[in-house]
This record gives sequence, C-alpha cells and structure tokens, in this order.
Amino acid sequence: MTDSTTEDGEIDTDFEVGQDNIDGNLGPLGFDIHNPVFVISGLTAVAFVLLTLIFPDEAGAIFLAVRDFATTKLDWLFMIIVNIFVIFCIALIFMPMSKVRLGGADAEPDYSYPAWFAMLFAAGMGIGLLFFGVLEPVYHMNVSGPLGVPLPIAEDGSIIPENVEAARAMGLAATFYHWGLHGWAVYAIMALALSLFTYNKGLPFSIRSCFYPILGERVWGWWGHLIDILAVFATLFGLATSLGLGAQQANAGFNFAFGLEISTTAQVVIIILVTAVALVSVWRGLDGGVKILSEINMGIAVLFFLFVLFVGPTLVGLSGFWTGLIAYTAEIIPLSNPFGRSDDAYREGWTAFYWAWWVSWAPFVGMFIARVSRGRTVREFIVCVLLIPSLIIFIWMGVFGGIAIEQILTDPEGSLVKANVIDSYSPELSLFGMLNELPFTKTASTIAIFLALVFFVTSSDSGSLVVDTITAGGKIDAPVPQRIFWCVVEGLIAIVLLIGGGLSALQAGVTATGVPFAILMLVMCYTIYKGLRSEPR
Repeated sequence: MTDSTTEDGEIDTDFEVGQDNIDGNLGPLGFDIHNPVFVISGLTAVAFVLLTLIFPDEAGAIFLAVRDFATTKLDWLFMIIVNIFVIFCIALIFMPMSKVRLGGADAEPDYSYPAWFAMLFAAGMGIGLLFFGVLEPVYHMNVSGPLGVPLPIAEDGSIIPENVEAARAMGLAATFYHWGLHGWAVYAIMALALSLFTYNKGLPFSIRSCFYPILGERVWGWWGHLIDILAVFATLFGLATSLGLGAQQANAGFNFAFGLEISTTAQVVIIILVTAVALVSVWRGLDGGVKILSEINMGIAVLFFLFVLFVGPTLVGLSGFWTGLIAYTAEIIPLSNPFGRSDDAYREGWTAFYWAWWVSWAPFVGMFIARVSRGRTVREFIVCVLLIPSLIIFIWMGVFGGIAIEQILTDPEGSLVKANVIDSYSPELSLFGMLNELPFTKTASTIAIFLALVFFVTSSDSGSLVVDTITAGGKIDAPVPQRIFWCVVEGLIAIVLLIGGGLSALQAGVTATGVPFAILMLVMCYTIYKGLRSEPR
C-alpha cells in the first residue's frame, strides 16, 4: 500500500464512485445499479425466494442441516474469531496509532457526545432487546446451564434453594456475554475499517475499500464484487432473522392482548403490513423517514423501560443489573473459551448463532456507525463503541431479566414466564409473561407490541438503504425504486424462511452467511493495522 499512499496518508487510485454503474430509465422508473453486484445479488435473492416457496419441505430440511452443521461443528471457529476481534480492539486502545483521528488530524466530530452515544445505541439494537430481554436470562438460568452451573429447577418443578443465587447470576452473565463487548467488537471492526479507508484514505464508502491494502487495484474488480455480494447476503439474512423474530413476537403479543391466533399465516400478514410501512419510510429517505422513525423508536423504548422499572419491583430490577455485571466480569474468560466445555446447549445453540448474527449485521450497523463517527480518534472510537452501548444493554437486560427471574422464584407454579420459557418453550411469549405480573398489563403489552413493530420497520428501512448503497457501487443517492426493491426482497426472504422452517430456518440463513463473512472480517483486522501504520501521527 505504501506505493500508492500520499504524504497525508491517502491512497492514490483512479477509481471513481459509480464508474461501473449502469443507469437509465424503465418507463417512469429510474435506476443506477452497480454491474455486476446488483444483478447477481438481485437475481440470486429472487431465485432463493421462489425455490423456497416451491419446495418448502426440502428447503426446511436443508435449513435445519445448515444450522446444525454451522453451530455444532464450527462453534469453535466463531468463538475464536470473535475473541480475536475483542483482543484486537483492546490492543489498539493502548497502541500509539490509536491517536489517529478518523478524517485527518484537523477533523472535528460531526455530533456531540450525547447525540453520538444515542446513535451508537440505536444503530446496533433491534427487536433483540424485546425478544431476548426476558427469554435469555430465564432460559440460561433454568435450561442451558452455562459453564455447568447447577440449575435451580428440579424435575418436579420445585426450586432447589442452594442453587438459586449461582444460577441467577450465571443466567444474567450468560446473557450479558452475548450482548456485550464481544458483539460490539464485531461492529467496531467493521465501522473502524470503513471510517479509516473512507475518511483517511479517500476511498469510496464501500466494504471492498477495506481490503485495498491486500488486493490493491484488484479490489475494484471481481474480488471486490464478491466481497460486496457476500456483504449483501449477510445483511439480507441478518435482517430477515430480525424481521422473522419481530413477526413472531408481535403475533404473540396480539394473541396475549387480543386473542389473535398464533400461526405462520398471521406472521406472514404482519411482515407484509410492516414492510408496506417500511416502503413509505424508504421512499421518504434518510431524514424524512428513517430518522423520524428512529427517534420515535428510541423515545418509546426509553418510556417502556422506565415503566417496567418503576411499576415493577424497582430494587429487584436494579439488583439484576448489578448481579449480572459482577458475574459477567468474573466469568467472561470462561464463557469465551471454546474448548473443553460440557455446556453444548449453551455454546452451540446460543453463542455460535449469536456470533453469526452479529457478523451478519456488521455491514449494516458498521456503515451507520462509520457515517456518524467522523472526527473521533481511534482510541475514543473503540472505547465508546465497546462500552457505551454494552452498558445500556446490560441495564435493560438486567432489569427485565432480573424481574422475570424473581417472578419465577417467588411463584414457580403461577409464573407465565416459567410456563412459556421453561415448560412449553414459547420464547415469543416470554416478555408478555413477565408483563402479566405487573400492573396495567394490557396497556404495557400494547406498547410492547407497538415498539416491536417500530423496531421491525426501522430495521427494514435502514437495511434497505445500506443494501442499496452496496449494490449501487457506493452511491448514497441512488434512485428510490432500487431501495423499494430491496425492502420488498427483505420482507420476502423473512416470509419464505418462516414458511420453510420457522426459527431454525432464520438461524440457518444467518449462520450460512456468517461463516465466510467472519473470515473476511478477520482479514479486515490486518488491513486496519496496515492502514493505521501508514497514517501520519
């Protein structure tokens, strides 16, 4: 890279954004698409949808086999790669190159700290907060037994007193592990690479640009095309998983509050209706649609959290956060170890899937974080991206999970959380089971349903914009019909995955794309290091 690097650190290349694009009009519809990234990605996505609809049973069997292979045979690979991301990020903090400022030595931050922190949190959070906030702490405490900690519930349903506190702490710690430093290190790697090679090296705002130190000018050819196509499918399947989970939880909420039947048909209708709303947001663009919905989303989420905290047992919720944080700090290294463990249900069924899911969301979230982080030093960037969102999530999960656990321990026979998570395993009902024990149940449940739907919409419209940018050769102002196309494709993929196998199919889509993209991101650590070394300090 030194041969093509100028004195101020920029890379000297003749490539121009959109130079390989095809633009024109099809009647009233304009298009400006990258050739061949858009064509290959679009045709493959459409073929996937059609084949899954035509052969749902065969597709379901394939999805199940893919998920099982990736999570049981490659769990060690996911864990090692994500561990490397954490170690690399922490090491960068203490290196002299961490003083490099994203955007150049004279760059000023575009946003204040409060605004930046809010956007960091909003970027990486979606339906997972609602879907897993109650489910995970309860499930890990009572079923999966992370690190072999004794479970507190006996086979006859009674509570084993001597196991309670250890299991409670481990249930929360195991949840924090999936939503803390490791996950945000994945986002930090992607966002740092995009920021460095866009703002400091003068390359297009594209994932392929991050590999210039290795591929050189070849990155604008087929090597780059393959990288972008893989990023498109990682994003599509990561978003489809979130949309599918959102539809399941919204359906469960409507069933709990209004008696609507829980069925795949109802979930498909929910996806169609929410995708229609997302289409309006996509049509209005970043400021007129996505930004407004995101602000509404954040406001409702904060109010909902405060409602649960203060209407429920406040001290129990706060103690859940503190208990989980202490246990997470103590157990993070054992939880990160991929070898010599007996907790297969936890490590394979949860951790491997989570790391694949975080990786699949990395292009989407990384692009957003990069766009709002110009002007920060590398050290400032890594510390804040790793710590601030993790802390907010720990508070949310600690409060929701802590209250749900206390409900089970107080009344195991009458707890709807226990009935839904442990006895029948209906994960989409876990949140509503917890709300059932609080005052104003129906009102709180209605707010939760609405919040799930808004999370649903913001994920769909934001993801459509990111995929459109990738398939438009890095352009952020491509014609609206292209964004609409990708918004529809996301909804269709979520629908066919639900039809083709439900939750296992959603997990299969993520793990299938997560494996190769995780390896690409591992290479990205090297390109970041090489890029920072050539920066003037």
